Amino acid sequence: MEPDVKPRRRGTVKKILAVAAVCVLAAVGGVFAAVAPGLAGGPVESEAGSALRTSPGIASPVVPPVRLDAAPANGAKQVNPAAPVSLKVGNGTIERVTLTSTAGKTVEGSIDANRTAWSASGPLEFNTGYSYTYVVKDGAGRETSTTQSFSTVSSSHEADAAVYPLNGMKVGVGQPLQIIFSEPVVNREAVEKAIKVTSSAGQVGAFHWHSDTMVRYRPENFWTANSTVSMDMQLFGVDLGNGQIANFNKKVNVSIGDKKVAVADATAHTFTLSVNDQPVKTLPVSMGDKRFPSAKGYAVLMEKNRYDHFRASSIGLKPDDPAYYGDVDVEYTIRLTLSGAYIHQALPSAFPYIGNTNVSHGCIGFAPDGAAWVFDNMGTGDVVQIINTEGDFAALDDGYGDWNIPWNEYDN
Repeated sequence: MEPDVKPRRRGTVKKILAVAAVCVLAAVGGVFAAVAPGLAGGPVESEAGSALRTSPGIASPVVPPVRLDAAPANGAKQVNPAAPVSLKVGNGTIERVTLTSTAGKTVEGSIDANRTAWSASGPLEFNTGYSYTYVVKDGAGRETSTTQSFSTVSSSHEADAAVYPLNGMKVGVGQPLQIIFSEPVVNREAVEKAIKVTSSAGQVGAFHWHSDTMVRYRPENFWTANSTVSMDMQLFGVDLGNGQIANFNKKVNVSIGDKKVAVADATAHTFTLSVNDQPVKTLPVSMGDKRFPSAKGYAVLMEKNRYDHFRASSIGLKPDDPAYYGDVDVEYTIRLTLSGAYIHQALPSAFPYIGNTNVSHGCIGFAPDGAAWVFDNMGTGDVVQIINTEGDFAALDDGYGDWNIPWNEYDN
């Protein structure tokens, strides 16, 4: 006989199917109770309040971590104060940023429209520590605060410079623009690129490095009379080389006067001044003798003093030297070279020789009325060309000897 099999009731079958479904869901991820509130009887856990999910669940999305790119790096030292301070984020947004020096000074900055980038709006200071704090938010709304620190270039690597002429000065057509750096410059090209010189007359010039700390700029020919020249130096943060960083931006505006060029003739014993290429005055002079001949070529007037004091020892003369003149007071002095060549009123002992014999130690000596006239009518940046002398050129950096350099050799 076949066994007596009773048909199962429909309700029993439904329970079996329900249990099987629960087992299947549990096997698919093991999270049935957490994601099925209708069955587990509890709420869905908030992603914003949970730990960051690193692998997909069957219902809650993965929140990718925020990517951060902050500069300068945490703990960085000798940071160039002109270097950009910035923060960029991915998979999130920037909520707020503060950048503060150790002295409590806040550096302003701005967040872009997408709130994914921040940058400081101004340069930093030298030899200063900074605290850099930023708060970012991920895709689930969670905020994270991070603080970093860094310090900028120390004083030992900070370079300054002296600029001449000074802003607002009026000078003659022969005045080169000069910058003397406090530290040697290795990256000359970078320095030159950071300096823009413009002339109202449209003149274009060139730089000439007299040493690793001094550079000058002049046009091919003298500056145009009654023009203006501007030198804009955007050197803050420029790396001069050997870790030395320039600490300044400066702008100098200079007015050029009339073209005043004098010719001092050591053979004719004359000094002739032309203004805007028209001769206006010829005066008798006495120039350097055979032992101390006046230097030939162009000299640019440097500074004037109504009264000055000369010492023979300053040019190496000793009391037992026949050319020794001790210490003397001199009037109407205009410097031609750093080493001591001047235009000035001659000493009384030289008066008989003015206009006929050269008896000076390289200077151009005048009678009192002639010295006073030159002093009143010539000034800084005007030019004297010395001719017919047995002397050689003065050293190119012994004063402004730039006009004695051929133009095709100047830019080197």
